[in-house]
Amino acid sequence: MEKQLYIFNPWHDMALANFTPYFKVSSEILRMSCDLCFLPVWYAPDDAYIRIYDTDTAETFISQVSEFGRFEKSRFVENGFACDIVPWGWSPSLVHTLVKDGVDSCFLPTHETLDKIRFLSGRQRCVDVLSELSVVESTCGKAFCCYSMEDVKNYLQIYGKLILKSPWSGSGRGLCRVSPDVWSKNIEGWISRILRTQGCVMAEPIYNKVCDFAMEFYSSPEGSVSFAGYSLFETDAFGNYKQNLLLSDDEIETRLLSYNISFDTLREVRRRLIDIFNNMIAGAYTGYFGVDMMLCFQDEEMLLHPCVEINMRMNMGVVSRIIYDRYLSSSSHGYFVTEHYNSDGEALQSHRKMLSEQHLVLDSDGRIKSGYLTLTPVLSSTRYQAYVIVKE
Repeated sequence: MEKQLYIFNPWHDMALANFTPYFKVSSEILRMSCDLCFLPVWYAPDDAYIRIYDTDTAETFISQVSEFGRFEKSRFVENGFACDIVPWGWSPSLVHTLVKDGVDSCFLPTHETLDKIRFLSGRQRCVDVLSELSVVESTCGKAFCCYSMEDVKNYLQIYGKLILKSPWSGSGRGLCRVSPDVWSKNIEGWISRILRTQGCVMAEPIYNKVCDFAMEFYSSPEGSVSFAGYSLFETDAFGNYKQNLLLSDDEIETRLLSYNISFDTLREVRRRLIDIFNNMIAGAYTGYFGVDMMLCFQDEEMLLHPCVEINMRMNMGVVSRIIYDRYLSSSSHGYFVTEHYNSDGEALQSHRKMLSEQHLVLDSDGRIKSGYLTLTPVLSSTRYQAYVIVKE
């Protein structure tokens, strides 16, 4: 098998919404990309290359993680070259960037493949999936495509409160909660802009959420979809991702069952999703993807909403799943965290504090029993960091 080059491009969702080769990444997201570009080393194969922005930073990273393990500096490269490329997600913008860097087109997806990836990534697919899962006992969840302002107002009249979503946007972004009490010209302007630029607006009833989680899947080059594990994560009040719990699949399933959702419901949803995506993807996409779900307490009953979002790309849930399976002791658990800092020096100060307070302890197999480990370099200029906190 040829060596692979892994790329962390967290601006993927926004680039897919724009869907032109000339999408301009904002300075803040570019900073995130730079600070977290080492993250793929934790989920890529041991011999894969990792694309970074500054090879000098590799020395710092290797030193900061040396207590856990040794990474060869030669794996961290600034430019693409002749090998299979595995990004966070594919978009015309990334393809354009790689072509400018001299990457041969044989290593890049075609226009037809990019079109299919965008189609699969649209929130409209949730409507399709939910319609096929509605027959599963103890499930809930509806989503509607609105093609006019009148459509939105009609659904608002029926449900009283809605969450509106743009068909393509970053996770936790492109959302707008509406009710008759808060309806305004600004909301109408937001809806009109999404209708004009993306063709429709998604509308969903608001559910009484109890727990966020996801089922992760892998689509093989041969076009076969398989279950890759669970992801149990936390979001803030605005739906933005905060952190993942590092637990075994069995432990996550046990926690879900403790909410009085049935084992049969979970397994039937998983089975049907594999069938749905085998038909929907049909070899057009290779890689990991996730389906965000939630447990909801509705009408005095715990129900499973089986398709809140489809992330047709690599995602933090898969990263945390792989980190637990590869690096944690079987008796341990913890958190996978992506942190944002507001000023220079703050990340380095926090890093030093956690190093002194939560010493890294490994078991006899070299897996993490407890402690703190940064997963990305921490410099005085760092504003974004990924790390794990592990406990026995």
